[in-house]
Amino acid sequence: MRTNWVREKLRAGTPTVGCFMGLGSPNVAELMSHAGFDWLVVETEHSALDSSQVEHMLMALKGTEVIPLVRLPSGDPVFIQRALDIGAMGIVAPLVRTAEEARAIVAATRYPPAGTRGFGPLRAAHYMFDSKDYFYRANENLLVVLIVETREAAENLEAIAAVPGVDALFLGPFDLCLSLGLDPMKQPHAEVEAVTQRMLAASQKTNVAIGIHAMTPEQMEKRQQQGFRMISYSTDYMLLADAVRAGLSAFKRDAPAVEGYK
Repeated sequence: MRTNWVREKLRAGTPTVGCFMGLGSPNVAELMSHAGFDWLVVETEHSALDSSQVEHMLMALKGTEVIPLVRLPSGDPVFIQRALDIGAMGIVAPLVRTAEEARAIVAATRYPPAGTRGFGPLRAAHYMFDSKDYFYRANENLLVVLIVETREAAENLEAIAAVPGVDALFLGPFDLCLSLGLDPMKQPHAEVEAVTQRMLAASQKTNVAIGIHAMTPEQMEKRQQQGFRMISYSTDYMLLADAVRAGLSAFKRDAPAVEGYK
């Protein structure tokens, strides 16, 4: 099992950069893996991907040093085990609400006696050629990221951050807005900013890394300065959309006007 160097960097206080991938394309995943990201997240909570498609995307990431993560549909142990067994080196769990839920998610990523995960890492252990190495290293080599996106998570933030085995908390601003009764289309909101500052304070106490999305290089620089260590540079589909908008805007601005046409 290769070393999860992103987990080591986060624990050492070093910022990392990655991207969430929602297009469901192995080709896009492979392209992104060669771009130089530290980690990449395969989106399954808000996509139609099944496990075999996720596996193909993880295969596409194999040729580089990027650390592959899977954003789960939920914190259900079945989803956790399946993602890890097909080769994810960490999970991103949504809608966590309490420290008890956080402990259950961590336990599902660990083999007994430290946790509850069943043994059968087919692809993760190179089809059992490396099963012994995987078994002895996996518990301390998998990245556990929990998304803070509910009122309950905000209320229990410090307790969740203190759960052993939680490596990072990632802010989910849109769902957090909805949970707090705020309009996510009218951000920023002071209430969300207050949760963000509490997350950073909890990070200083527990060394749990804090993650957030940044949509521009300037935002990435700002977030690094604020102390965020797990920064997602947009998403694959938004990067594509931004490039399309910029190109079409330039074309429409510079194209000569033709009478009778828009």
